[in-house]
Amino acid sequence: MNYRIIDMNTYPRRAHFEYFSSLHNPYVGTTVQVDITEFHDAVKGRGLPFFLSFLYCVSHAANAIAPLRQRIIDGRIVEYEFCRTSHTVALDDGTYCYCNLNANMSFDEYIPRAQNAQTMAKMSPTIDDGRDCFDMIYISCVKDLIYTSLVQPTPYPADTNPRVTWGKFFRQGESVRMPVTVLANHALVDGGHISLFYEKLSAELENLTHYN
Repeated sequence: MNYRIIDMNTYPRRAHFEYFSSLHNPYVGTTVQVDITEFHDAVKGRGLPFFLSFLYCVSHAANAIAPLRQRIIDGRIVEYEFCRTSHTVALDDGTYCYCNLNANMSFDEYIPRAQNAQTMAKMSPTIDDGRDCFDMIYISCVKDLIYTSLVQPTPYPADTNPRVTWGKFFRQGESVRMPVTVLANHALVDGGHISLFYEKLSAELENLTHYN
């Protein structure tokens, strides 16, 4: 597993890190109604799986921001080169299991591998979401709900794995929008980093829209 340990002597957020690490609930997050109009039409027109296509974009957007790849391990900040995702997969009995994926590859390679991984996850369902794997980004979807805010369960002591959730897309005038929620540990991630995630996500959606 490729990572580096951050030198706290030169880390510019050291005071922020120490303060927020001391809090009972150090999480920070927001929900944004993301414009997915062109992405939605392109995915639908090409017959691609919407969830996995959007997940690919989310994974690359998150990995483009160093603080979202950072974790606190034994009091030290570790920064991974690329983080995997662990997402929920709906089961026929109304429950769900988890599926772990690595999006560090081309989109054409990713989709068939992701589809196969989901099939295998359903055959041997588990609620192990990779909680002991620090390089995970936790993903979930509330596919039947258009929401404006979301409260997510978090462990105690607090972990440092980011969480990204999205809901049901909907039409607003001529555009298609979808609520996307990001939750992260404030000891590592600031509001500016979260804002940058949404910028990167929009760019990834545009790239995939025009992907050949």
